[in-house]
Amino acid sequence: MKHRVKTRCFFHAQKQEVYAVGRNKSNFVDLCQGDFGRKTAYTGVAQITTENVVQVLSDTIGTHNRNRMMINYLYRYYKGDQPILYREKLVRPEVNNRVVENHALEVVKFKAGQIYGEPIQYVCKKKKADKKINEQVDLLNDYLDEANADARNIQLGIYQSAVGTAYKAILREDDWTKDRDLPPFRIFIPYPGDVYIVYSRNTGKAMLSVQILKDEENQQYYLCYSSNQYFKIKNGQVTVSGINGFGGIPIVEYPNNHDRLSDVEIAITAFDAINKYQSDRLNGVEQFVQAFMKFKNCEIDENEFLKMVKLGAISVKDAGNGVQSDVDLMTAELNQSESQVAKDDIYNNMLIVEAMPNRQSNTGGDTGNAVYLRNGWDFAERDAKLVEAFTKEAEKASARIILSIIRKTSNDIKISTRDFDVKITRNPTDNMLVKAQALDYLFKNKIHPLIALITCGLFSDPQKVYEMSLPYLGTVYPELANPDAEMQKAQELIKDFSQKSIRNQSATISSTDEE
Repeated sequence: MKHRVKTRCFFHAQKQEVYAVGRNKSNFVDLCQGDFGRKTAYTGVAQITTENVVQVLSDTIGTHNRNRMMINYLYRYYKGDQPILYREKLVRPEVNNRVVENHALEVVKFKAGQIYGEPIQYVCKKKKADKKINEQVDLLNDYLDEANADARNIQLGIYQSAVGTAYKAILREDDWTKDRDLPPFRIFIPYPGDVYIVYSRNTGKAMLSVQILKDEENQQYYLCYSSNQYFKIKNGQVTVSGINGFGGIPIVEYPNNHDRLSDVEIAITAFDAINKYQSDRLNGVEQFVQAFMKFKNCEIDENEFLKMVKLGAISVKDAGNGVQSDVDLMTAELNQSESQVAKDDIYNNMLIVEAMPNRQSNTGGDTGNAVYLRNGWDFAERDAKLVEAFTKEAEKASARIILSIIRKTSNDIKISTRDFDVKITRNPTDNMLVKAQALDYLFKNKIHPLIALITCGLFSDPQKVYEMSLPYLGTVYPELANPDAEMQKAQELIKDFSQKSIRNQSATISSTDEE
């Protein structure tokens, strides 16, 4: 049965495509009218069915269309399409330099590199560490490597930073067979302007993914997935529906932050001001070079003037009556030093807002850690951790879809997301000497090697490093003669350590309540 709802929203979606091919002639504040961030689409229905999916789509597509305009603008802005390129001058319009210093590109690449510059790894949880689970986690990482997850994640990170949100689609690989090296799944990063997720207004749970596509005849349709079904909607009708075999919604949202604010829009007025400063400075230089020539009490026609310009010399006669004649250039040179100071101030404030380190040179006498703190790297690290939490949550959701596909195809991985953590590594060599000295100090003081490896922060997967290093740790720890028995002791130690931490926290909470 086909279900149809009459609504103007479907036609409004077509209208928005006109803006997608436009230019960023106006500034972003006028476009968003001060309402920054991407809006979240919500529904009040308890379950998505064939009977209500069209209505849910109709109720939420307007929110997406508003977001789509912002997404198109911000992504073009990141690529260099900025309002300064379309500036018009009323005074001396022939001197109109339009310079884009694309600091938006600089910000987006830095932010994406903070989270996705190093490959995201799945590492075994310490309390579940054993050889079998470690092998399964390694196999899952191998699958991700074959699926080019690193390249897809970088693409996702650019969208996430540039427009405020991004989406990852996990699809079945149609060409997969047991005899080939291809993984049974494929990772696809759609353009954020063509995808959105509808969440439950009551629980915040993802209820429906909506993807805007075009068929072979270039006709637009909507491909929607709920947790149990999929729907193809065209011209306000459900044309195809069926069972969702992915085990969940196969499109996962990766928001940049809770408000889905773009790293570009939070400082976009500063970017525009820097462009204007640089363009006006060039205009000042050009207007100085091409200054107007002033003839005072002189009589000269156009032909004579052109001849003098060609010769490079000017000869004038007094008009008589005792009035002195003069020829001069009308110049007013822009103070470049003061302009540079003002521009640098805007740039430095932009770095502070974006939580990015500056390029201040070392004046001497500072330690590496002091420079790390002074130049803003510590602030950048703390800001990255805020994004990291949202990324880990989304990555776990993507992993559940991947594991569901593997169980129904190759069936060689039988773990769940409870067995591993998502590890995001930014720069493991930061303060490497200090970390290595801490590890050496812990070893010499006979701290358990697994605890020492975890504490020093030198390795992204200390459990695996411990297992690989057991045969060599005998020189430091003679008692490690039996690696298998020691592994069992290490697992029990971590388990006891975790349980004691929980008991201590519970005791602290109880004592606080009694007080």
